[in-house]
Amino acid sequence: MSYLYYPGCCCSMKASGKAYEESLMAVLKKLGVTLEELKDWNCCGATMYMAIDQMQAFGMASRNLALAEQQCPNKTPELMAPCSACYVVMNKTKHFIEDYKEQVGTPIRNALKEAGFTYTGKTKVRHPLDILVNDIGLDKIRQHVKKPLKGLKVASYYGCLLVRPYSEFDDVHYPRSMDNLMEALGASSLEWPLKTRCCGGSMTGTVEDAGLRLSYIILNEAERRGADVVVTACPFCQTNLECFQQRIQRKSKGGISDLPILFFTQLVGYAMGIPERELGFHRLFVPFHFSPKQVVTEGVE
Repeated sequence: MSYLYYPGCCCSMKASGKAYEESLMAVLKKLGVTLEELKDWNCCGATMYMAIDQMQAFGMASRNLALAEQQCPNKTPELMAPCSACYVVMNKTKHFIEDYKEQVGTPIRNALKEAGFTYTGKTKVRHPLDILVNDIGLDKIRQHVKKPLKGLKVASYYGCLLVRPYSEFDDVHYPRSMDNLMEALGASSLEWPLKTRCCGGSMTGTVEDAGLRLSYIILNEAERRGADVVVTACPFCQTNLECFQQRIQRKSKGGISDLPILFFTQLVGYAMGIPERELGFHRLFVPFHFSPKQVVTEGVE
């Protein structure tokens, strides 16, 4: 089982999202999945560029889709984009090229042709959560669990981009894939209504009060429902919910206490018994502490 890998540059998997990349690589290696980085990839344009010049943004994202086809000429390319923004931008670009052939598809393909690329539309844009749950499967993941997370209450936070506007692998209103994955690890997945609410995104750096308020609402509700930890699939969400907790606490006058915010891949790797440093736990601002009963599953290395 192999995929192309798109690291992205906005919430970079090699910088601010380093723990996400470390834990993702460790988990996929444990599960026998191989990755090949997309050669000569470029910025996807992120969500902000879409609001400035949509066609230019489509052009930037489509180049990555064309590169994937170029790198996998004899099979259907499956391009894994862990960042939610990268995932949704490239997925949206693919849909618009196919759904609006005259307005978007033809001019984008012509622009790619002038740059020496051919794009046929074969590239599939995938998210690691989709791959873990639907390609690898929960049964295989259960077989690799060495440290069951029994007793751990997890709030699965998808963010506002992962299942919108296209619901490729989960429900757009109330997704469950991450919840099911956490339960496969032995944890208790909390039911809560804010799993797809916006964390504030880039507003924490532009209109700080508004951004912090949006993050506070999510953290407060997770804590109110008894969460021991929040897991997310987006580097931006993880940064907003973890790194700004002290500011949020000051503004809310102690309305929330320290709450660990992990990438879902970190908790998967933790349950598999992968060393914490390989999963980027040393990069956390709010430490995660849990002592599950050590249970080694038979037949699993």
